[in-house]
Amino acid sequence: MQRELGPGDLLDARGHLQEAGFATSEVKRYRRASVGASSLRIKEWDYYCVLSEDHGLALTVADNGYMGLLSATWMDLATPKETTESILIPFPMGRMGLPETADADDIVQTHPRMNMAFRLAPEARHLSMDCPGFGKGKGLKVDVTLSQPAMDRMVIATPFAKAPRAFYYNQKINCMPAEGTVVFDGKSFVFDPATASAVLDWGRGVWTYDNTWYWGSASGHHEGRPFGFNIGYGFGDTSAASENMLFYDGRAHKLEAVTFHIPPEGYDAAPWRFTSNDGRFEMNFAPIIDRAANMNLDLLRSIQHQVFGRFSGSVVLDDGRRLEIADILGFAEEVQNRW
Repeated sequence: MQRELGPGDLLDARGHLQEAGFATSEVKRYRRASVGASSLRIKEWDYYCVLSEDHGLALTVADNGYMGLLSATWMDLATPKETTESILIPFPMGRMGLPETADADDIVQTHPRMNMAFRLAPEARHLSMDCPGFGKGKGLKVDVTLSQPAMDRMVIATPFAKAPRAFYYNQKINCMPAEGTVVFDGKSFVFDPATASAVLDWGRGVWTYDNTWYWGSASGHHEGRPFGFNIGYGFGDTSAASENMLFYDGRAHKLEAVTFHIPPEGYDAAPWRFTSNDGRFEMNFAPIIDRAANMNLDLLRSIQHQVFGRFSGSVVLDDGRRLEIADILGFAEEVQNRW
């Protein structure tokens, strides 16, 4: 079943999710004041990933109740090598002021070690960041603009079984052309919109304590037209709808179930494989670099493997057209969280 969401408030007066399902625009209104859980448990984040042929950038602002996060990653995909700088902020509990919508209001974070801002403009998003101490003093400075013409996105509202006040409201905006400059270690790197694309992962919710999820994403072009996808599962009760969706020339094409086949040799030691229940998403994935992280603070634990690489295979659109995809850049991840 793939149930499509209707317009209205995301949560009812008790803080329960009113409707589970998917949409291709932000049809549900999220209001932090309506959440029926302690501010320590509310999780809000904006994550951007920009990929070009040789380089990648990831920026995160997250308010996870008892822990906030500012994080930046710069990737050299040719070497390959990645450098990450993360700042933990104790007990922000909403003070970071993340917007209640993906389509209005700016995010501006100022910290002695890192300044980061995500600003909206007409049909565009501007990402800026400055961290002089990044990479043990090499420094990272970002000035990148993402174009966002009228296009579909993946939106999903997901409940958690036996936890009526837990929910996951998520949006993925793929295929945004990226233009701008990143300065790392005194060298300038240019994102060209002809070859660089970005995705926004926008999420708000209350989770249960122990979760393992799988997520994959790619944005680029196929025969001169924007093409990308979002795939994933393992997070909450997805019986009403999955988050699997293709994007082609600005339009969404809904998929049902996609399965990740991670090689036993290791996350970046061998190709991955992806299959679907209806044959509409059949991909191989050649890893380039594993952006791994392992945090273990007894009660709080996070094991992350976000692997960047190239997808090749075939997809089938809603009208039955088959597209043969070759070497599109993206990532796939397995994340285990207890928090």
